[in-house]
Amino acid sequence: MKFLASLALAFSVVQGSLVKRANPQGIDVSSHQTNINWKTVVNNGISFAYIKATEGTAYINPEFSSQYTGATNAGLIRGAYHFAVPNVSSGAAQANYFLANGGGWTSDGITLPGALDIEYNPYGAECYGLSASAMVSWIQDFSNTYYSSTKRYPVIYTTTNWWQTCTGDSAAFSDNNPLWIAHYASAVGTLPAGWAYTTFWQYADSGPNPGDADLFNGDMAGLQR
Repeated sequence: MKFLASLALAFSVVQGSLVKRANPQGIDVSSHQTNINWKTVVNNGISFAYIKATEGTAYINPEFSSQYTGATNAGLIRGAYHFAVPNVSSGAAQANYFLANGGGWTSDGITLPGALDIEYNPYGAECYGLSASAMVSWIQDFSNTYYSSTKRYPVIYTTTNWWQTCTGDSAAFSDNNPLWIAHYASAVGTLPAGWAYTTFWQYADSGPNPGDADLFNGDMAGLQR
């Protein structure tokens, strides 16, 4: 995949400290962040934002429209993400719900591919009651449905621990789906099977800006691509 192949691993650690180099900085937000001053966010050096659009097939972030518009008007590269709840409906159903409620993609140079947030279940069993093979099939259903509509594979947001536990550390997605790893430390750490690098890194759950703190693994031109 050209989008993946164009990136070079840029994160490194010197004496235990994160070296950000020229990596574009970003944030991700949801309904928990209200009345965001996007001009301040930009002035703080943020270049991109991921904004929660949907969850399952029954929830739309009530702040999504204002957040997405605000990020756009401030000049940020922005995209939407969907929080997966795999035990309530199929991957295809949730992908279509996401696409219908802000998760689409267009080649305008400012829209990031939609992201699938698939991680620890806040409502019950860690793996949503699915076997590893069933979870992989669910993710493939979501990914393929999203690709059929947009011709872009969705970014996958996860943690290495959850991925290993709930997909059996599947390497089935590394050729097509950019990885967005969550790991709050001074280094990216071990990645899920198949991925040689992460495209996005959520390295902190707080900071001077609203929401979580992220880095893009590349330069600004790569982020625009």
